Amino acid sequence: MGIQERKEREKEHRREEILNAAQKVFFEKGLQASTMDEIAEAAELSKGTLYLYFKSKEDLYLAVMTRGMELLQDLFDKAISEADSPLDQIRKVGQAYRTFFNEHRNFFRMFNFFQHPQFHKQVSEDMMAICQSRNQEIWDKVIGIIKRGIDQGFLRNDLDPAECAIMLWSNSYGLMVRMDTQLEYFRENFGVDLEKLIDKSNELLLQSMMTEGVREKMALSNTLNNEQRS
Repeated sequence: MGIQERKEREKEHRREEILNAAQKVFFEKGLQASTMDEIAEAAELSKGTLYLYFKSKEDLYLAVMTRGMELLQDLFDKAISEADSPLDQIRKVGQAYRTFFNEHRNFFRMFNFFQHPQFHKQVSEDMMAICQSRNQEIWDKVIGIIKRGIDQGFLRNDLDPAECAIMLWSNSYGLMVRMDTQLEYFRENFGVDLEKLIDKSNELLLQSMMTEGVREKMALSNTLNNEQRS
């Protein structure tokens, strides 16, 4: 190994150490309450060293958040590979999103950064571009599935794939935010289990996007299955 290659490996190792420390602090305290001093202490480095790698606390926050995006993208890729038809892929992607919510709750909460534009001005253009690129890759996967569903006759051809993706995401995201903060409230006051509701609402949305022929085939299949069980 040459000197330059060793230096690059050391630099990458140091960057990962900083990200590990920052992830721990951000998970415990969130963006606003965390400080670069605390992250430097957790990483056992000087604050000046942190700024050699990241221009601001917000840049470091986004760098950690991209780890969550990579996890979500991996879950989506796995879900897509395990299903044959676009309809099943859409369903499995929805289930994968919920798996991400259940198993990586802190990363899910970090995504709220995009809901607070006042923090964006502290982020460098380079880091924002990296984050937006990762985010776009995820959107493109979902939009691509919906487009295939339209092209193959599973979904109505008068639909816009991007609009459908946004509707499905908004439904899941909105309910998961409520699950994160008000799960017991809705169960106790309305007798509604949000964990079951998210499946039901996603399926209703998906059925509204299906062609009439596909809906009829699905209804016939459900009838036959019910008769066999009875």
